[in-house]
Amino acid sequence: MATSRTSDWEPLSLVLLLTALAIVSDAVAIGTRSLRLSGAFISLVVAMALLGPGPAVMIGLVTTAIDAVRHRLRTTALLANMSAYATFPLVGALLVRAVGMEDADDIDFALGIFAVFAITNALNFFLIAAPRRVTHGLHLRDQVRDMFVPMLPSEALAGALTVAIAVTYNLVGFAPLIALIGVLFLFQVLTRELLTSQDRAEQLEARSTQLASLQVGVLAALVQTLSLRDRMTARHSAAVARYARAIAEEVGCTTAEQELVHTAGLLHDIGKFAFPDRILLANRKLDDDDWKIVRTHPYQGARLVRRINGYGPVAEIILAHHERIDGRGYPRGLTGEQIPLLSRMISIADTYDVMTARDSYRDPVSQAEAIAELRRVSGAQLDGELVEAFIRILERSGLQFQHTTDADFERELDFDARVRGYALPQAA
Repeated sequence: MATSRTSDWEPLSLVLLLTALAIVSDAVAIGTRSLRLSGAFISLVVAMALLGPGPAVMIGLVTTAIDAVRHRLRTTALLANMSAYATFPLVGALLVRAVGMEDADDIDFALGIFAVFAITNALNFFLIAAPRRVTHGLHLRDQVRDMFVPMLPSEALAGALTVAIAVTYNLVGFAPLIALIGVLFLFQVLTRELLTSQDRAEQLEARSTQLASLQVGVLAALVQTLSLRDRMTARHSAAVARYARAIAEEVGCTTAEQELVHTAGLLHDIGKFAFPDRILLANRKLDDDDWKIVRTHPYQGARLVRRINGYGPVAEIILAHHERIDGRGYPRGLTGEQIPLLSRMISIADTYDVMTARDSYRDPVSQAEAIAELRRVSGAQLDGELVEAFIRILERSGLQFQHTTDADFERELDFDARVRGYALPQAA
């Protein structure tokens, strides 16, 4: 207080008003997980500019003491807060006095107030962040990113309000200040709602991500369970995923589309999970009743997958993977480009793997024979352009899937790297 003058405490009405404003603003402050908003800082900066070091420090200490009583702060926290709320008002007020802002014209005075606001705001943040670095292990860089930077737009507006209050008092006196104080409280309420909405959005995003992760884990368990019940079907799904992704890459699909078709390939036969063993493990020719059940698996699979948050696009691909270009497919009899592009890719991959797989119930054919058959049904059952793209891949790279070992199956069934990679951004 040695730097304080008797005149700093005049008019007393302004001291009392700013003190009351700081206390009330701090009482209605809103706290989120990482931020706390209070209009008390505006009162302190106005006190620095219009009064002086003594009143500014007094207002800071009184506000901090009342806040400590209300929240029953521990001694260490109380001392840290009082140290901060004594330091930055003192520094700010001395800065005002050092540059002679009392005698500056209106424009320089306004710019000076804003500069003091910015400097003391940064100092206040540092005085709070530095102890948290020690007590909570929070890096200063992370605190700046998570707590300081997000509030810069609202702090800039608060700085403008501070300038308006100080300049108004200098120009027209005490009475019009009451109206600006009303504006200050409106600002605090609006910013509080903004912070609350942001915090709720962050919580919702985190919960959605957790839910998506859980749901994808359920799908992974289903596919793994299917592989225990019928290894052949599980390996086939993994092969289809590999081939379909290669087609998507060949024709220039985006990375997201490649991940999408890969996921759909892994899950395209998930509807077979409900098949009775007499169909799923049949080593005989199926009768008409059996085929009626078999033809439901695109619909059953799509219905199951659609329940997973963010998996609507995957479900649509699964639903259409047995449609034919000529309209003779199932379950909806779609034709040509009515069939989703990625579903047409899975149809080609599905057809090829059924012909060439060495652990199927039929004798596998050679790659050359399979290519000949793909071309034979091209334009009727399968998309002709995509068939030729797949054949280019086979002839150029020798793409294949080892059905007789688990290595390729496990690689394609890497849910953490592939399926989660597709699902979580969709859920966010």
